[in-house]
Amino acid sequence: MAEAFHFELVSPERLLLSAEITEVVIPGSEGYLTVMARHAPLMSTIKPGVIRVRQPDGKEDSYVVFGGFADISPEGCTILAESAVHVDDLNREELQRRIQDAREDLADATSHEQRTKAEQFLHQLMTLEGSVLPA
Repeated sequence: MAEAFHFELVSPERLLLSAEITEVVIPGSEGYLTVMARHAPLMSTIKPGVIRVRQPDGKEDSYVVFGGFADISPEGCTILAESAVHVDDLNREELQRRIQDAREDLADATSHEQRTKAEQFLHQLMTLEGSVLPA
């Protein structure tokens, strides 16, 4: 059985989860990463995606995040999300609004750097939409 560690998922609105867990999968900016007890220290930005949490009893839970930071240490992991909701509470209209805003940001981009960043964010949101919402 995997060793448990302390995990917190915090958004500006509220503390979504504070619990002892055995595993969390995070959508890091360089790709998904799995954190377990005694992980080496690491800070990472996170991209829009799904955080999957496994509790000591094996139960899994998922949360949708729209960017932020992960602070990982041997003692635990804290995610400071720009915005986050439980996957069951994800509002389709809100996600569609975010996608539309990202499309507008892409259309308004005036430099190559802005355009690249806007394209990446739009792609991440559309990937998120495809992974958590039924067609």
